[in-house]
Amino acid sequence: METLLVLTNCPDEETANSIALAVVEAKVAACVNILPRVQSIYRWQGVVESATEIPLFIKSTAANYPALEKLIAGLHPYETPEIIALPISQGLPAYLNWVAAETLK
Repeated sequence: METLLVLTNCPDEETANSIALAVVEAKVAACVNILPRVQSIYRWQGVVESATEIPLFIKSTAANYPALEKLIAGLHPYETPEIIALPISQGLPAYLNWVAAETLK
């Protein structure tokens, strides 16, 4: 089973916590790391913006990605949230098996 690291940024801790809890409870993610605040500089609708955000590192599987993306997008307050999935090509087999087992429905 292909394991993914899914990244998103949230505007505040409340949003980060609610998304993290929701995706783990829904079994579309095995684990979510809520990182410390970061400063983001980006262009939005032609204007350079700056925001403080809370990054989430979400461990899931390719099979669960569509449901995970839909859940994040539905809970996220941004019009177009960053939701990026990166394949995990190597990892401790026991950990990758745990991710797969915790996201089986």
